Amino acid sequence: MKTVIFACVHNEGRSQMAAAFFNLLADPTKARALSAGSEPGQKVRPEVLAAMADIGVDLSSVKPQLLTEAMTREALMLVALGTFGPVPNAPPALQRVDWPLEDPAGKSQDEVQKIRDQIAAMVAGLVQGQDWERPPA
Repeated sequence: MKTVIFACVHNEGRSQMAAAFFNLLADPTKARALSAGSEPGQKVRPEVLAAMADIGVDLSSVKPQLLTEAMTREALMLVALGTFGPVPNAPPALQRVDWPLEDPAGKSQDEVQKIRDQIAAMVAGLVQGQDWERPPA
């Protein structure tokens, strides 16, 4: 099974949404997603919780976590969201993809929903491009 890490600095928004979408769309026997940050905050932002709840995805039990060297050793790919800096001690085999997405922090609910939808589309493209889709039910 392949592991993809979605990372942003505070792990309070974009990376949490991306990991949730990935784990909904990807076949769990082929790939899974983790979400982490270089300077994790205390909790997922309320506007992100609301935007995801609007589409039936509950992130209320999710907590920001620190991106560790151990995580990167186990991963195939790291998707950096926003202005995420270099990953210290990342293994050479770790593929990095940068998605320059706007931070939802302090944005209106409409703006957060647009960011959410943009992330959903990008994650769907990644899952399809790697042939990791869930089989039809």
